[in-house]
Amino acid sequence: MLQQSIALGPMGFSIHQLLIGLAFLLALLAGALLGRRHRVAVSDTLFTLLLVALVGARLVFVLRYWGEYEGLLGRLDIRDGGFDIVGGLIAALAYAGWTLWRSPRQRVPLSGALLAGGLVWGLTTASATMIEHQSRPLPEVALTTRSGEPIDLPHLSRTTQQPMVVNLWASWCPPCIREMPVFEQAQDNEPGITFVFVNQGESLGQINAFMDEYGFSLKNVWQDPRNAIGQATGANAMPTTLYYDADGQLVSTHFGELSSATLQQGLERLR
Repeated sequence: MLQQSIALGPMGFSIHQLLIGLAFLLALLAGALLGRRHRVAVSDTLFTLLLVALVGARLVFVLRYWGEYEGLLGRLDIRDGGFDIVGGLIAALAYAGWTLWRSPRQRVPLSGALLAGGLVWGLTTASATMIEHQSRPLPEVALTTRSGEPIDLPHLSRTTQQPMVVNLWASWCPPCIREMPVFEQAQDNEPGITFVFVNQGESLGQINAFMDEYGFSLKNVWQDPRNAIGQATGANAMPTTLYYDADGQLVSTHFGELSSATLQQGLERLR
């Protein structure tokens, strides 16, 4: 549920991103109200804390998957969504502790702001995680192969008896195109996992023309002309990648562009 997405015009956001934004806004509000009473501003400290958390989360993730990246630019490119939540929390708490020790005047408003934001984020995330752990099987949606034959995901799962990675994409989506070479390599390197690429909302002619133009050697490229899988899984923006175990149950979801590192993170949960 946390990685279900919402499309706002040309942009898309995951539920988790929106919850983080909400928690941060409430922290700013609480900090402003308490700061006015104690005549000290904490908004700059909160923005710095957020930056420290993001840098810490990215740094820890990159160190964990160092070998999956090619060069410095790949490690700096945060479009793959590669962040380690625990690393970010440790960095944020360390910075917050140092600030509270160094600046006694900020202690009350900053503590109140962190408490408000932390409670909102923690409670909403925990509730969403509990819902997420409920059984969510492969959607029973009629799809079509590139040759026009009817097919569906549960049938393929029963046939292969393998974990499955389902990628939702479209030819007009630049991040979808950028991550396809990553999937091509994964198909070759992971024979024990089935990869399926479900196009959302386009005709077979468009799909085949796109594949011929780019020359991608992807298997199991299917058509979903009515975006039925996106609606069934809450994936309203692309790209979205869904990870299912061998029993056809959803294990995790990644919203946004994938790198080799973030794909490996998802595959680890299937092993």
